[in-house]
Amino acid sequence: MSNYPLSYKLSWLPRFLKPSLFGDATGFAPIAGTLMDPLPGETVRLAFIGDISAVANRSAPDCDPAIKALLGAADLVIGNCESPIVDRPSAVLGTRLGTHHAMSERFLAEALAAVGIGREKLVLSLANNHVFDQGVAGFDATVAALRRLDIRTIGLAANGPVERFAAGPLALGFAAFTLWRNADEALFAGRVLMEGDPARWPREASAGVDLLCAVPHWDWEFRHFPRAGTQALARRLAGQGIGLIAGHHAHVVQPVERIGGTVVAYGLGDFLGTAFARQPWPGRIGGIFIVDVSADAKTRGAVASYRFYPFVRLRAGDHERLLPVEALNVPMRQKIEGRLAAIFPSRSGGEGGTASSG
Repeated sequence: MSNYPLSYKLSWLPRFLKPSLFGDATGFAPIAGTLMDPLPGETVRLAFIGDISAVANRSAPDCDPAIKALLGAADLVIGNCESPIVDRPSAVLGTRLGTHHAMSERFLAEALAAVGIGREKLVLSLANNHVFDQGVAGFDATVAALRRLDIRTIGLAANGPVERFAAGPLALGFAAFTLWRNADEALFAGRVLMEGDPARWPREASAGVDLLCAVPHWDWEFRHFPRAGTQALARRLAGQGIGLIAGHHAHVVQPVERIGGTVVAYGLGDFLGTAFARQPWPGRIGGIFIVDVSADAKTRGAVASYRFYPFVRLRAGDHERLLPVEALNVPMRQKIEGRLAAIFPSRSGGEGGTASSG
């Protein structure tokens, strides 16, 4: 059984229809920031994207060239594989209704090509609540499909709490885990990581890593501001040496916070629609979190700067169109900008960010 509290279950549909802005941007960081002055001479660029699913897409998305260029320029792209990868869904009715996720290997390959993400640069987390939507066989098929596509994974219990990847001259560690599950705990145990406390990880797990990043599946869905418990967990992760955190599960964009030298992006929204095809507009805002990490000898592995690039997914027949905010028509752009201004303090002026601004 799932581990959602009753109040969460009862609030799901109202919050899907009207994502909540309850909260306050006070204390959160601007949409972009520089942590080093002067900037390092050599950096590695990471691009974190949100949840990927075919629920709202029957064919590959159309992608604006500016978004494609932004993703193509990254040394490593990290996202969340929100749907099992299967050719024939086992949960047929649930898959049709959208309660159970699934996507084909062909769809994923075509979608990645359409948005400019090279598979050799991609890392996908499997630590999420939907990973067993097609049963254990679907989970096994997903792992096998990603291996065939040469896409690296994080969040698998068999590989330990921290996965190491090279990005340029840096050794990066990624720790992915989920706090939520849609199935019985026995299915997750031994297959998908659910431990979010670095104090319980083996000491050698992060040895020799220049930067340790967490990719948690946390918080409550369709709320733009993280819950107090989520912020407390972010502080614990930062206190245990995590230098960068990029979260999923909320399906709407959430603010950025700086905790000492640690940068936290609480929620990136969906990269490709994971909810129903006809989704209210606030849930169509996604974010690409670009982080430049120092590769200089004296500051190796420290976050040098970050920028949160919002974009919008518009419905176009059987797929979605990914557009920068400034490419929208005026009424829609004004609505989106108003919502972003409520989430990110000091959005205007020099701290702003769009997918075409660099």
